[in-house]
Amino acid sequence: MTQQKDPMIPDGAVNPIDTDYQIGQDNVVVKIGPFGLDIHNRVFLISALAIIAFVILTLVFREEAGPAFTTLRDTLTSNLDWFFLSAANIFVLICLALIVSPLGKVRLGGTEATPDFSYMGWFSMLFAAGMGIGLMFYGVSEPLTHFGTAMQGTQFTDGVRTDWAPLGGAAGDSAAAAELAMAATIFHWALHPWAIYAILALGLALFSFNKGLPLTIRSVFYPILGERVWGWPGHIIDILAVFATLFGLATSLGFGASQASAGLTYLFDIPGGTTTQVLLIIGITAIALFSVVAGLEAGVKRLSEINMVLAALLLLFVIIVGPTLAIFSGFTTNLISYLEHLPALSNPIGREDTNYSQGWTTFYWAWWISWSPFVGMFIARVSRGRSVREFLISVLLIPSLACVFWMTVFGSTAISQVVQDGYQAAVEAALPLQLFAMLDALPLAQISSFIAIILVVVFFVTSSDSGSLVIDTIAAGGKVNAPTVQRVFWCTFEGLVAVVLLLGGGLTALQAMAVSTGLPFTLVLLAASIAIIKGLMSEPRPD
Repeated sequence: MTQQKDPMIPDGAVNPIDTDYQIGQDNVVVKIGPFGLDIHNRVFLISALAIIAFVILTLVFREEAGPAFTTLRDTLTSNLDWFFLSAANIFVLICLALIVSPLGKVRLGGTEATPDFSYMGWFSMLFAAGMGIGLMFYGVSEPLTHFGTAMQGTQFTDGVRTDWAPLGGAAGDSAAAAELAMAATIFHWALHPWAIYAILALGLALFSFNKGLPLTIRSVFYPILGERVWGWPGHIIDILAVFATLFGLATSLGFGASQASAGLTYLFDIPGGTTTQVLLIIGITAIALFSVVAGLEAGVKRLSEINMVLAALLLLFVIIVGPTLAIFSGFTTNLISYLEHLPALSNPIGREDTNYSQGWTTFYWAWWISWSPFVGMFIARVSRGRSVREFLISVLLIPSLACVFWMTVFGSTAISQVVQDGYQAAVEAALPLQLFAMLDALPLAQISSFIAIILVVVFFVTSSDSGSLVIDTIAAGGKVNAPTVQRVFWCTFEGLVAVVLLLGGGLTALQAMAVSTGLPFTLVLLAASIAIIKGLMSEPRPD
């Protein structure tokens, strides 16, 4: 790794935006005993009060909350599936267009800027940033679920299709069902989610490193809103970003808690259920608070390094003791199958497989969009010195290929256990338990399952810690060195919201809030795409 530079000082030619706005000029700075606060007076207060009100109302009306969340999720996914699918397609097309256009020559940080990180370090951080708990939760369960529904084929009741198979399924054909299952899974973890992340990350990097604006979401909209971006239009954008990030993180934390609980039940016969999940969230949030207080270098950086090593060990273990040849041959086969089915899977209109496209894809796109401020800001902060072309190719392809490989290793192993060995335990297990049921059929199951639980917990901690940093940066008007007590506040509230959603409706409530906060932020990202193109067009390009 090369020596870090001040990211706000460009190297070479840039076209900065001339504004009188100073970072933190609208902030309220107060001292409460030994603690200091440095918060954006409107963004912080409105966001915090709205979230507190949500927590109180959900707890007071707990009985009514569950059905309400279910109705909210089903209404949004069934009526707006075309919107989410279309928006995600647009983000992919914009990224591809920028890669091949002359705008791809623009360098983040100035025409003479050089990268802060080596390729290996950069690629590791790109992969670690975006998926985490989701890969652990869905690595086995999603391929296995799609395989089972594809094998059953299409089913109709009163002329209405009721099955969950992707596209037209592959009734009775295990080889075709396996290929379709892996393609349908990879679709949710490859180009589309990373294009969503790339769009916002590019905007944040461009307007901070090249244009000299604060590292916050509103800055991306300067080409559209001008100086109004520092007023109420900008406040609303940042408030939406806080909501999207917090509820997107709460969804991931809820999934992580349910999987960790299932693993503890499997290994140690600890009773599962909501109570255990709530206690886990409280306990792991407490660990995250220690990481927050320790700071980025001593906290999240070390934990991320530990997690990457453990993830690599678990991956290597499954490759060695699992169906090794099938895994390596399946990687190419799955990639080709994904590309073959990509046009049909990404089609936003006239879909017959509505359960799959609405229940899976629409939720995923909303979830990724709600994560985009968190992941986008992280990617932006580590990508200074890259050209736009290099940035987009790397952010789209490297993590996508890593996700394809991860899903192939775990998904193909689980499907092979069913097809070749007749092993049904993973199929019959609940979603959070399917990873452990798959590992149970392999040697050293107790050890590998324990490592998997540790991975989930540490992913939980790093997501909570990093997420609280991003939310606090937004709520502090773009300041990246705000008082630690503010990150403690947001870290605590992430855990509290996850607990409240689990109590108020379980995983359905988590999904409902991810979709409902992802919806308005999709509009934000679409508008941001226009602003990013305008910003790039004004930038000088190296010869």
